[in-house]
Amino acid sequence: MTYEEARAQFPVFERWAYMNAGTIGPLSRATLTAMDEQLRHDQERGRGGGDWFASVIALREQVRGQLAALLGTTPERVALTFSTTDGCNIVLSALDLTAEDEVVTTDGEHPGLLGPLGASAARIRVAEVTKRPTADALELLLAQVTPRTRLIAISHVLWLTGQVMPVHEVKAATGLPVLVDGAQSVGAIPVELGELDFYTVSAQKWPCGPDPTGALYVRDPEALRVALPTTWSHLKIEPDGTIEPRVGAARFDFGWIAAPMLAGLSAALDGHPEWRFERAAEMAARCRAALAERFEVVTEPGQSTLVSFRAPRDGVEDARRAYEAGVVIRDLAGTGLLRASCGWWTNEDDIDRLVAALA
Repeated sequence: MTYEEARAQFPVFERWAYMNAGTIGPLSRATLTAMDEQLRHDQERGRGGGDWFASVIALREQVRGQLAALLGTTPERVALTFSTTDGCNIVLSALDLTAEDEVVTTDGEHPGLLGPLGASAARIRVAEVTKRPTADALELLLAQVTPRTRLIAISHVLWLTGQVMPVHEVKAATGLPVLVDGAQSVGAIPVELGELDFYTVSAQKWPCGPDPTGALYVRDPEALRVALPTTWSHLKIEPDGTIEPRVGAARFDFGWIAAPMLAGLSAALDGHPEWRFERAAEMAARCRAALAERFEVVTEPGQSTLVSFRAPRDGVEDARRAYEAGVVIRDLAGTGLLRASCGWWTNEDDIDRLVAALA
């Protein structure tokens, strides 16, 4: 599939310079069609009966397999969720952290990870990687590790600056469990799980699935307690609530996902070109260079597909002006930053429109 053919699959690009997949990705015609067809099927045939439920369960397993392929793992290690926040809550709730325990994170984390961290009983130690962007992030993270550290919980790509964190290096250096927020990495940059223990997926962002959809990778599902059981967690449940958990990471499935959302996600996961990562990296580099000619760019060169820069006037007003000019970007509230998300679909015209809208 050529670039032109791939881009033409997304109706939004006919009007907008869409540069906000870091918040929520665009939907392709195939995704919209799959959702519509499933919805019509469900309404015409009735959402009930053994055959219908069996078809939805089969669709769940199909999507689980596709997400596993996206991550380079097996379906038995993938749980279906609604978001990366779900995944973070599943893991942190199951670890039974106490006030004697510590968790190391960074000062650039999203509330989807920060909230579950704050709800835990552990002491949170923060590596200030965004305040020192040119410093060695690995050294800053390791400096926060103590004998009480039970978990490293960090994003692969920081949502504020696009900085790529050394997730594999910190695992190798410490041997500690590592929980990775993959909201800004999966579908945007190449992801290898390696020895990582937990990895979350936000499927409505860079994978371009409908919302809310997501996943959680668990390297050793049987070693993690089911602390937030759902209807999908068990093979058998006793009158007192004791459960026999399902095999593998399916025991952590976070609830019923509507069949149209599953159908749309399945179509979305089938629609990404093989050259997407190289193209996205090229467009991010071009976007950064173009913005740097006029504005203060805080994203260092050679990072991810997010490019953050100082708002030239007021973040909210600048984002509104860009929107009125047909450019969708993100105002990072309270930071004074604007953020452009560069996908494989981004082209030079999108970048030119962005710069012109803010000039």
